[in-house]
Amino acid sequence: MPINPVFNPQGNDATGNRKIWFGETTNLMQLNDVRYGWAVGLYRQMRENFWIPEKIDVTQDVTDYANLTTGERRAFDGILSYLTFLDSVQTCNVPHIKNSVTAPEISLCMAEQISQEAMHNQSYQYIIETIVPSDRRSQVYEFWRSDRVLKQRCQFIAGLYQKYVDDPTPENYFVSLMADYLLEGLYFYNGFNFFYNLSSRMLMAGSADIFRMINRDELSHVRLYQKLLPEAMEIFPHSQEQIYEMFATAVEHESQWAEHIVGDSILGITTSSTEQYTKYLANQRLKAIGLEPLFPDMKYKKSPYAHLERFSDTKKEANTKANFFESSVTSYVMSSSLEGWDDF
Repeated sequence: MPINPVFNPQGNDATGNRKIWFGETTNLMQLNDVRYGWAVGLYRQMRENFWIPEKIDVTQDVTDYANLTTGERRAFDGILSYLTFLDSVQTCNVPHIKNSVTAPEISLCMAEQISQEAMHNQSYQYIIETIVPSDRRSQVYEFWRSDRVLKQRCQFIAGLYQKYVDDPTPENYFVSLMADYLLEGLYFYNGFNFFYNLSSRMLMAGSADIFRMINRDELSHVRLYQKLLPEAMEIFPHSQEQIYEMFATAVEHESQWAEHIVGDSILGITTSSTEQYTKYLANQRLKAIGLEPLFPDMKYKKSPYAHLERFSDTKKEANTKANFFESSVTSYVMSSSLEGWDDF
């Protein structure tokens, strides 16, 4: 795959000449006239989602953490370690994908994604250092080392990215791009639901607030890849069988991990509901990029965790975040009537 030069004076950034990949960009952020208008709105939304983890009060969570059951505490630690891995590897991998994007408006969205992934890791560190007792913190950070299932999971995900880094062919680029979509669109959400489940039971409400904000960011990343992948499928060598195989493997691994770390030991979550939700979500993500569901059974057409949507709070107007227990609204969204780059 070609990597953009720092500056290409022979490039042509005219709107009609722009392409997401294989364009002739100067590599300057020439944003006065864009080809991909959806990227303008998405970038603005990503910027408006700005928030600061330390502004969210997790004081009560310190007491709640001490009162969790052994199974809940193990799941809390393991999922936190897993999510830390996911956002860490994205912070490292997305720049490799971005380096070959030749439309500046899309490159800008990916730059914002990288920033948000790094900030999510700051959020996890804030939770660990504030809530988890000092004698347990290293166990959370190093959970992936001591837990065989998590270590294998991390190695598999990272291996898909590393394949492109080691051999940057168009075929491997597409695999890495699809792996990004699976990470952003599938891997986070059983973990999010675990924290929303605790919040629904009046536990770890501060942590759930943080994960609501992370959830909101991740959905903007999902939308980015949902725009990129249909075009990528027109350009890069691949097959539908390859895509379905990647999805099937992702569902299998995600279900195995969730069964391992949560299983049937958490009130309100079962191995059956985890499988149903993971397959339901996979179907939704496939549909969003123009493909048929992988799991056509009727039970995979609805989420078993629909009752937790009020705790995730990602469907409210302007993506504001409501604190369910205090009946107050906290929003980091700044109102704006800007419609395009010129208004900046």
